[in-house]
Amino acid sequence: MKDLSKFTAIGLLMTLMALTACGDAKKESTENNKFNPEMEKENSEGEAKEVLLTAKQFDALQMVIDTLQMRNMSGYVEANGQLEVPPQNEAAITTVVGANVVSIEVNEGDKVNKGQTVAYLSHPNIIQKQTDYLNAYSNNQFLKKEYERQQTLYDAGVGSGANFQKAEAEYQASRSMASGLEAQLQQLNISASGVRNGTIYQRVALRSPIEGFVEKVAIKTGQYIEPQTDLMEIVDTHHVHADLMVFEKDVHKVKEGQKVIFNVQSIPGKELTAEIYSVGKTFEQNPKAIHVHAEIENKEGNLIPGMYIQGRIQTDNTKTLALPESAIAADGNRFFVFSAEKENDNWAFTPIEITKGTQDGKWIAVNFLSKVVPNVKFAFNNAYYLMAELKKGESEEGH
Repeated sequence: MKDLSKFTAIGLLMTLMALTACGDAKKESTENNKFNPEMEKENSEGEAKEVLLTAKQFDALQMVIDTLQMRNMSGYVEANGQLEVPPQNEAAITTVVGANVVSIEVNEGDKVNKGQTVAYLSHPNIIQKQTDYLNAYSNNQFLKKEYERQQTLYDAGVGSGANFQKAEAEYQASRSMASGLEAQLQQLNISASGVRNGTIYQRVALRSPIEGFVEKVAIKTGQYIEPQTDLMEIVDTHHVHADLMVFEKDVHKVKEGQKVIFNVQSIPGKELTAEIYSVGKTFEQNPKAIHVHAEIENKEGNLIPGMYIQGRIQTDNTKTLALPESAIAADGNRFFVFSAEKENDNWAFTPIEITKGTQDGKWIAVNFLSKVVPNVKFAFNNAYYLMAELKKGESEEGH
């Protein structure tokens, strides 16, 4: 029995010693797992945590990669409006005589050059004007010869002064008549010299007075059109600009030369820039605001007059580093962006901690907690996806 008790005591002692050692190990493990900034820094520096995307994944996610940008994140005036073109870059095509549409040579949206034929017209009135001109021209030639004959007789002293004056008056009147009819033919794009040579044109061409795009076609083949009716509209979109409305309370902040950042729905996700070249001097009453005109600097896409725009006029030149909101991911109370580097066909994304500053629309000012190498490229979107992949990788490493 004594021997059994002795062995029992020894076993109990060894069990207590094992439990004590296990407790010390757990305590040491717990202390090591406590957050230590210096230790975390060493771990992060010695161990490059990154997310790898294959070329296929990169394309599927439609990743946007770019360098940091300096932006004006404060000191701006919000202004909405629409795209416009100057009056000299818009044209309405009309006709000076009533006629029928023989053919239409363009469709809405077509590009046309200055002087290009857009339609043909025909009507007995057009033929009548040509015959009237031909008769007036022929009569003028006859009266010219009579005038010259009477002048010769009058200068020789054998002709009557009254006959000379009458011949001169008739000649001048016929010349004015012929000149007036010739001008009308020019308005109809009819060659007066061709008519004088005996050609009678059955149809006339309507031509575009400017270069641009056909915005509207208001006629049909065979339709009779009255004089001065708008048949087509041509717009030169090369000179399209931003026409913004600035409310009375903000007028004193706006001046020529300031930059404007704006969006149009036809180019989603893209910011266009413009520079103010004209500030209106009279108020519109409803709403009470002035027109501000800005020349677009980076024209692209389908910019059509009349499109609604949302803009911000920069009134302060102070700029700061900024990234899109989609480039920033949160991890608890900390925020990260991801630098991007191409490795063969793959892309490596490394998290970099930041603090957030002022937000302007979808852009946020950022401050880096560590120095960033110049010209580093960053992921401008899908930051939350990259953070989720990073967490997933850490979890798998932990197992």
